[in-house]
Amino acid sequence: MNIPEWLRDLGLDEYASAFRDNHIDPQLLLRLTARDLKEIGVASVGHRRKIIDAIGELRKQAVHSAHPAMAPSELGNAPVGAPEPEVERR
Repeated sequence: MNIPEWLRDLGLDEYASAFRDNHIDPQLLLRLTARDLKEIGVASVGHRRKIIDAIGELRKQAVHSAHPAMAPSELGNAPVGAPEPEVERR
């Protein structure tokens, strides 16, 4: 995935240097939060919301490509890469 191109498609290419300067790669992109975006200089609430929504779509695509035969409802709402819940052992 090309992050500058992805930002350009969102109409937010002015943030490409902030993503590059903060070493945001495609794997990290899926884990960004609104707070992270604010820290790297995405000051506009609207722009942060637009990026977070687009990241949510990328997560859905990643889950679908990892489990194409499963419906999204079968996968739950856990973010990609979320740890499995721990089972108490006795």
